Amino acid sequence: MAWVYLIGAGLAEIVWATLMKFTDGFTKPWPTTVTIVFMIVSFELLSLALKELPMSTAYAVWVGIGAVGVAIVGMAFMNEPVTPLKLVFLGMIVAGIVGLKLTMA
Repeated sequence: MAWVYLIGAGLAEIVWATLMKFTDGFTKPWPTTVTIVFMIVSFELLSLALKELPMSTAYAVWVGIGAVGVAIVGMAFMNEPVTPLKLVFLGMIVAGIVGLKLTMA
């Protein structure tokens, strides 16, 4: 169940990190409120995952899911440039996440 919590935490991180762009420095109430709610959800799920998973693995996977997810959202929906090199490096992050999962005892 810890991995389910961790994946959920990473997905919630994608949401809050993406929505933060729309808070306008936390001055817009609706995007700010939703961002904070998803921050809380993300941290709560991460804390549940940390009950069973090593901190080093859980944190790296959480950050990796968030980083790759936000990059994909940016490229797919916010007209951020998609370059072959960017895709290679995002692939390396995904490979690192998979590697961390595979090395779990």
